[in-house]
Amino acid sequence: MKFIRFIYNDDVKSGIIKNSQIYEIDYDDNKELLDIDFNRDIINDKSYSFNEIKIIEPTKPSKLVCIGLNYKEHGEELEMELPEEPKIFLKPETSVIAHEDPIIYPSMSNQVDYEGELAVVIGRECKDVDIEEVKNYIFGYTIVNDVTARDLQAKDGQWTRAKSFDTFAPIGPCIETDLNPLNQKIETKVNGRIKQDSNTKNMIFNVYQLLSFISNIMTLNSGDVISTGTPKGVGEIKPNDTVEITIENIGTLKNTLIKN
Repeated sequence: MKFIRFIYNDDVKSGIIKNSQIYEIDYDDNKELLDIDFNRDIINDKSYSFNEIKIIEPTKPSKLVCIGLNYKEHGEELEMELPEEPKIFLKPETSVIAHEDPIIYPSMSNQVDYEGELAVVIGRECKDVDIEEVKNYIFGYTIVNDVTARDLQAKDGQWTRAKSFDTFAPIGPCIETDLNPLNQKIETKVNGRIKQDSNTKNMIFNVYQLLSFISNIMTLNSGDVISTGTPKGVGEIKPNDTVEITIENIGTLKNTLIKN
């Protein structure tokens, strides 16, 4: 099932995508995502076409937990030593934007890079969970562009500033609730040219290992996002470049970099 949040006539709504239509469901952001009953909560007489609505971020995370160097090939291209355990960092919720929202080029940076990633969306409060149990806490999967000011990352020696600018975490366009995260093709295009072409089976630490590891550090709330790292092929984007990240069975996240 593809879960989506959208705006119609200035109202924020939730729905599912079915046969190229969006069917509204009775849900508000105060409920845990895994409390949604798609059979019970759908409002059958309310459906919308895509040209009637504006897609917004499919979740409102209290935090984005991101993984660095989770594909061997990416570590090699950056000439960085591969981690023995997951390397994590956070992006603030203020960095989140939706499909087709603009990425803003920060004035203090001279190099902005794209990073296409599979992301896990948490469905209920999660803490100290064993690997065997993590599936019970996953609502679904979406796409994240872990936008990075690469020059500032190198300058600072740590990643907070480089990763945290407003608009530096495009998410969407939807959350797929039925997906095998261990074997999905992931592809990033810039202005229509393929830059990243890999598969989630190439991760060093898989989705379930990551969720368990992180839950033993911090409480994960419903709606929180774990972005699972990027494959090789990261690179710079310039103002007016358009990035499209496609993960099979989810869709395509599209955003354009602009300079104010």
